[in-house]
Amino acid sequence: MHIEAGVVEGAKMVLSYGTAAAALGFAAKVAVDTAKKDGLTSLALRSLFTTLLVFSFFEILPHQPVGVSEVHFILGSTLFLIFGAAPAAIGLAAGLLIQGLFFAPFDLPQYGMNITTLLVPLFAMGLIAQKIIPQNVAYKDIKYSQALKLSVAYQGGIVTWVAFWAVYGQGFGAENLTQVLIFGAAYMSVVLLEPVLDLAVLAAAKALHGLKQSPLVEKRLYTANA
Repeated sequence: MHIEAGVVEGAKMVLSYGTAAAALGFAAKVAVDTAKKDGLTSLALRSLFTTLLVFSFFEILPHQPVGVSEVHFILGSTLFLIFGAAPAAIGLAAGLLIQGLFFAPFDLPQYGMNITTLLVPLFAMGLIAQKIIPQNVAYKDIKYSQALKLSVAYQGGIVTWVAFWAVYGQGFGAENLTQVLIFGAAYMSVVLLEPVLDLAVLAAAKALHGLKQSPLVEKRLYTANA
């Protein structure tokens, strides 16, 4: 989902600064709410774990340039279910920034676009989770169909934002639209794998009963809302 250098240039970059500021501002609000609910220590620990995981996803897991961007295994729904929305958002923002600062400085000018592309679908997925997962169901007990919907929502949101940035920067030319479609088709293939991974991770969480009261995971992972 990394927006390639040159896709959006010049004065058009200003929009990405605005969307990133809005996304990070909302992430800060969610983080404050989480700290009040779960404690600052829990938020910090979970955010540290998600940051390390996101950095690993970008640097270690397979990734391939396709069309206007790159196909990555970001595992946004997995991070959300295990650690919660705020730690996932912080991890995505921090992991992407660390990668840019130390390993891919050529991606830093596109940070605003990339962080928007990652965070807005995450928050949208969180709203969808509220709709499709009953309050009396802990995350560890969700069904494959629910995990699939979350994955489709997140990955589909990423594809939508990448398409927006590509068209915004390069227009509706046939070649550009073809590259967007190629990327979208390749990226949505991740949807076939992510729900399976989600359920595997959740199954492991079920077996690790010691984490039930741990500050390292989202409370909803084990405990349904009242």
